[in-house]
Amino acid sequence: MRKTPTWRIPFGIISLFVLLIIYGVVIARYAPSIIGRWSGGAQTVVYVVLGLIWLLPLKRFLIWMETGHWSAAAALQAKKKAD
Repeated sequence: MRKTPTWRIPFGIISLFVLLIIYGVVIARYAPSIIGRWSGGAQTVVYVVLGLIWLLPLKRFLIWMETGHWSAAAALQAKKKAD
């Protein structure tokens, strides 16, 4: 467990919030013009996929916020070196 505060957590939370707002605005702006004439079922599938796709990089981002490394393996190696 970390004993000193780190800048990565507040920076990560703020940047995640800002990036999600930007992603949402881009999707809300451009997706309807692209898929607006599709059937309701097809639009639903597209919006569900677009609503879940932002989760793909989230794991690595949360690992970075907590450890300062982009992968769990690198974080474990750094921890072993420190011990």
